[in-house]
Amino acid sequence: MSSSMPKVVVTGLGIAAPNGLGTEDYWAATRAGKNGIGRITRFDPSRYPSRLAGEVPGFTASEHLPSRLTAQTDHMTRLALVATDWALADAGVTPAALPEYSMGVVTASSSGGFEFGQGELQKLWSQGSQYVSAYQSFAWFYAVNSGQISIRNGMKGPSGVVVSDQAGGLDALAHARRQIRKGTDLIVSGSIDASICPWGWVAQLASGRLSTSEEPGRAYLPFDTAAAGHVPGEGGAILILESDASAARRDARVYGEIAGYGATFDPAPGTGRPPGLRKAIELALADAGVDAGDVDVVFADGAAIPGLDRAEADAINDVFGPHGVPVTVPKTMTGRLCSGAAPLDVATALLAIADGVVPATTNVDPDASYDLDLVTGRPRAGELRTVLVIARGHAGFNSAAVVRAAT
Repeated sequence: MSSSMPKVVVTGLGIAAPNGLGTEDYWAATRAGKNGIGRITRFDPSRYPSRLAGEVPGFTASEHLPSRLTAQTDHMTRLALVATDWALADAGVTPAALPEYSMGVVTASSSGGFEFGQGELQKLWSQGSQYVSAYQSFAWFYAVNSGQISIRNGMKGPSGVVVSDQAGGLDALAHARRQIRKGTDLIVSGSIDASICPWGWVAQLASGRLSTSEEPGRAYLPFDTAAAGHVPGEGGAILILESDASAARRDARVYGEIAGYGATFDPAPGTGRPPGLRKAIELALADAGVDAGDVDVVFADGAAIPGLDRAEADAINDVFGPHGVPVTVPKTMTGRLCSGAAPLDVATALLAIADGVVPATTNVDPDASYDLDLVTGRPRAGELRTVLVIARGHAGFNSAAVVRAAT
């Protein structure tokens, strides 16, 4: 990384997760190993082969947002707007007090507002086009969170959305970092995803990667001999990113730095070329200017599909050596949150750095053949300065980010 490049730091967190609403509740639940996975309540799942999900508890949009917004937004966007409010408050930022072109929004999405879209399509088919909401034109769209966040907060700087499934959350943070390095003071970034509705559920089932277990504590088991698919979830994290100079001008509290990033794409099956995850990790470490030995813990992607788990374990071992670095998958408590998963992992890494503790991979009995030092059972205490976060998206997206303690 060029020494002339400004550091990009995180000054605010807003979290909505299946095991905790708000940063404080989420982190307390994660440290305690609280499971947020259960039988779906947002619709009747009895006719589907997979019936478990991680649902955000205790969220009532009308308690946080005006009715004009709830009428035009999907559940996903409502969560994102509220998480953004929390992140801005955590950062001590009042958007109206800042130049509107000094602030931007870059989020990730994997599906858009599916629940809203499903409802309007049902009206179209059963009642006719005159009953379809005009808000359908954008409420379903994968870019809607970036748009609604920017409108609500008067943010007119560089904005966008990244769509690369679960890798998208890291890709969005990287794009935000790029915009800050180009001169924008502050970017709202990360992702909140939510697609737990029949339309969204069928789309996820089509991947063939969902667990069909009925036991919440044994349904999502990455790096376990019983691994048989993942449990989807909703939620994620919104982060406030700033240049270190901007944060210093405001005398802001800094959680840490987004220090490095790398992304690759796997070759087509049958080509004989190796997967790209190891290269993504190496690119991220090089971008951060750190060696493998500097990394204190890896937050793994944790697909819970044996072949994908093997590929990830091989990449980690190729870079760090067998049992060469502690590895954790705290998303076993929440399920895989699509594009919201990786920003939540980054937020968790920053909280872990602050408290000097690695959250555990719950419920998992590690398969020794993976040669990983998987943190299980209970959190592991220790000084943390540098964390690697890995995310992979369906069809070959690989991303990795290095998160570093504030200096």
